[in-house]
Amino acid sequence: MRGGFHAHPTCFTGEASMSLRTLDRQKSTSGLIMVAPSMAILALFVLWPIVQSAYLSLFDWNLLSNKQHFIGLANYATILGDARFWNALWTTFYYTAMYVPGLVLVALLLALALDQKVFGRKVLRPMFFLPSITSMAIIAIVWRFILDPDVGLVSSWLNDIGVVMPDMLRNSSWSLPTVAGVSIWRWAGFNMVILLAGLNTIPDSYYEAANLDGAGALRKLFSVTMPLLLPSLSFVVVTNIIASFQVFDPVYVMTKGGPLFSTEVMVYYIYYEGFTLYRMGYASALAYVLFIVIFLFTLLQLRGFVRGEERVGY
Repeated sequence: MRGGFHAHPTCFTGEASMSLRTLDRQKSTSGLIMVAPSMAILALFVLWPIVQSAYLSLFDWNLLSNKQHFIGLANYATILGDARFWNALWTTFYYTAMYVPGLVLVALLLALALDQKVFGRKVLRPMFFLPSITSMAIIAIVWRFILDPDVGLVSSWLNDIGVVMPDMLRNSSWSLPTVAGVSIWRWAGFNMVILLAGLNTIPDSYYEAANLDGAGALRKLFSVTMPLLLPSLSFVVVTNIIASFQVFDPVYVMTKGGPLFSTEVMVYYIYYEGFTLYRMGYASALAYVLFIVIFLFTLLQLRGFVRGEERVGY
């Protein structure tokens, strides 16, 4: 119609685009407002202590006298010549080498067993999971009494059959494996649940196809179950390697780093330097060295598992 108003189509398109951008900004603002309290707590209680610890590692600071002297990288240079540090680092590696494979094996066997239609599995699953929600300090105290060679239950049972039990926590050959065993006992159920969740995501069609091909139980386990369980296994391995490098509670309660420093792991040595000798600057430097070690091992593990998942088609 002559003289009438003709709105160009791009006007409506432009208005719609502006309204969408406004809506996106409103959603972003709302999201930031909602996460702001959590981010503030994270920054105050996690990020700031990390930055402060890095700052303190450059100082010679005695906690009792509260005197700080800037010494630069001298603490890190001292670490290189500290025989006790190298012993603690080796002990941590040794603990990890026992704990992680043992934990993965036990958790995997439990998950495979309880994934079957066995009698009482609805009761057994929470029973195996229960230790993981119990305080590690309490568990360590209980196991210390159970393993006592004089009044412990294990010693009593072995004596009944004529076997003399060694002092598991005061023998330098047995102390660290014992601590690792207690940690495996505590965390096996938790990791069992993670692996059970992974098993439940494997489609039944793969097993049906394997049955048609005549595959036996072992063939299905290594050709179907394990490759498809790799993401869950990688999560369990990586998280437990990180946790094993940070073990402290069972060592502190059961052995105090002894006998003869055979169970003095890195975190216990950091605790000893910081809260027994009050050398907070040196303890901060040790903590950062441990962080670098954990970071490098995590990167190597993730790279290896990513390549493994690519090979099986993930």
